[in-house]
Amino acid sequence: MKLPRRKFLYLAAGAAALPFAPHVARAQTYPTRPVRIIVPGAAGNTIDLLARLLGQWLSERLGQPFVIENRPGAGTNIGTEAVVRAPADGHTLLLIAAGNVISPSLYEKLNFRFHSRHRPGREYLPRTQCVGGKPVVFG
Repeated sequence: MKLPRRKFLYLAAGAAALPFAPHVARAQTYPTRPVRIIVPGAAGNTIDLLARLLGQWLSERLGQPFVIENRPGAGTNIGTEAVVRAPADGHTLLLIAAGNVISPSLYEKLNFRFHSRHRPGREYLPRTQCVGGKPVVFG
């Protein structure tokens, strides 16, 4: 197989630039401060237990405390609204429960939406702040 000269020059230039790439593309350290995991349910239930186990694991792995905050009431809407009103910096997470999926069908006016049917891809609650009920992080 014969390699065209132009393609060879592109590959050579890319290989020569590789040692400098780590200095240019550095990721920010996350988290830079304690992270809150909002549980939209009462303390002691299954979702709270999952949040505490997940928070402990993440704290050990990332080196910052993960604080579990229970916000029960209104069919998980109070806890969800607390996350919606928090700054979108990734330091406030929501553990999603079944009530989060059911709430839009029960309440006509909510101050948030997980997903817009009219404009797909335009979420009012950023995906980076959601943690699924079966430990799945959307993002």
